[in-house]
Amino acid sequence: MVSITHGNVMARSCPTLRTVPVLDARQNCEVTGTAGRLLQLLALLQRRASWTGQDLAERLGVDARTVRRDIERIRELGYLVDSTPGTAGGYRLGVSADMPPLLLDEDEAMAAAVLLGVSAAFAVPGIESATLVMLARIDRLLPPRLQRQVKALRAATVPLMGPVEAVPAAHLASLAQACEANELVSFDYRSREGQNTSRRVEPYRLVATDRLWYLVAFDLDRRDWRTFRVDRVKQVRVTGHAFVPRALLDPGRLVSDAITSSGYRYQAVVKFAATAAEVRRRVPPHVGAVEASGAGSVLRIGADRAEWLTSYLIGLGLPFEVVSPPELREGVLAIAQRTVGSHNPT
Repeated sequence: MVSITHGNVMARSCPTLRTVPVLDARQNCEVTGTAGRLLQLLALLQRRASWTGQDLAERLGVDARTVRRDIERIRELGYLVDSTPGTAGGYRLGVSADMPPLLLDEDEAMAAAVLLGVSAAFAVPGIESATLVMLARIDRLLPPRLQRQVKALRAATVPLMGPVEAVPAAHLASLAQACEANELVSFDYRSREGQNTSRRVEPYRLVATDRLWYLVAFDLDRRDWRTFRVDRVKQVRVTGHAFVPRALLDPGRLVSDAITSSGYRYQAVVKFAATAAEVRRRVPPHVGAVEASGAGSVLRIGADRAEWLTSYLIGLGLPFEVVSPPELREGVLAIAQRTVGSHNPT
């Protein structure tokens, strides 16, 4: 395996260990020799789905014959590189038993270090150890200047995150693979009221909010689209039976509607004179669903208490009109009348 540590090139063979090298932009990746050129070639193959031989030769500053030789050297190291002959042909990194060393530039390395640091506390049991190991590995391989920047950023950052529901990583992986492969899934599910049921579904997409993961799927027994909180899913079973996916324009909207209005005692429809973009800046997608309506917008939002809805809408600081329900409309009018009466001069 070839790795870079703080801009220095090392070549060594290791069948199991995989490190994450970082290419220091200050040196403009100016590594020399065959080992350094192979690193640059691997980095290029990782950044795009395919390359022509001429493009690779220009990027590496060599001729097409050298590119072909370097491709063969990479293959000899055990990595699969597919090639297509002809003027429209080229090279692409294939899927093999061994994962090539992941080569990152400075911006990519900084992003990975920061995001791993944030996600280390994310409620997905089973990945905490792997996340921390990867975080330590990236930190160790960062050039000193980037190490100082990442350390300063973490020290200056105070995360303000609400409690999240833990989701087993194995469930997320199984459901994601079933979505990708269009395979039927069955699982046990606990409803909001605590009722346990068995479900057979055609999984479509996973949707993440700031607190929860949701599965969007077509329920075969209920013959309709449903959303499922993944933290309430138990005993995921991928059946291996394939299906033809049904069309669904916006799975995110389905989840937003389900968590912002469905199941609540009061399901409000509110008109705003403000644009949809302006309302969305004030109303998170897990609180209410916003859509454009003429020159203004419409908010669909739910709650079990009309008083909470009234206070929330007033707190947005935007002119609004309650379309429904009548209880909310009457509550807003009553508060407006009391407010006006309290501030009228006597």
